[in-house]
Amino acid sequence: MNTPTLTKVWDLPLRVFHWLLVIGFFVAYLTEDELLDIHVWAGYLVFGLLVFRLVWGFIGNRYARFASFLCSPMASIAYIKDVVALKPKRYLGHNPAGAAMIVLLLASLLLTVLTGFAVYGADQGAGPLASIGSANEDLWEELHELFANLTVVLVVLHIAGVAVESFIHKENLAKAMVHGNKKPLDE
Repeated sequence: MNTPTLTKVWDLPLRVFHWLLVIGFFVAYLTEDELLDIHVWAGYLVFGLLVFRLVWGFIGNRYARFASFLCSPMASIAYIKDVVALKPKRYLGHNPAGAAMIVLLLASLLLTVLTGFAVYGADQGAGPLASIGSANEDLWEELHELFANLTVVLVVLHIAGVAVESFIHKENLAKAMVHGNKKPLDE
C-alpha cells in the first residue's frame, strides 16, 4: 500500500493560533468571577489572537487568507445542502460552510472580548475601557454572557461540522489541524 502524498495546508502560525484560541477561550469561559485575573488574562490572549488572525487573513499562506475562502452566504447554504445530501465537493482549504463558521466565530469572539472589556471597565475600573463608568454594567454583563454562550454553541457546531466532513471525505480534519497536511484534491 502506497503512502499518499500530503499537501501542506495549515501553516504553523495558523495551527498555533487555532489551538491557543481554543485554550484561551475555554480558560476564560470556565474561570469567570472565581478567578478573575486568569479570566481577564485569557480574554486578553483571545483578543491578541483575534488581532493576529485578522492580520494573518491578509498576509498568511494561501489557505489562511480570507480572499481564498470567503464566499457569499448563498454559497455556504448551497454547500450545507450538498452535505445533507452527502455529496459535498471536497476543498483543500476551508469549504463554504467552514468559511461562514470562521466569520461567525471571529465575530462572536470579538464581541465577547469587547463586552468583556466593557464589563471589566464598568466593574473594576480597569482595562482598555476603564473609563466606561458603571452605569450600564448589568447590560454589558448580559451581553458578555450572551456572546460567550453563543460562541460555545458555534464551537459545538464547528466540531460537528468537522466530524461530518471528516466522515464524508474520509480524512481526519482535526489531525490535519495538528500537523497541517491534507490529502491533495486529485487523490
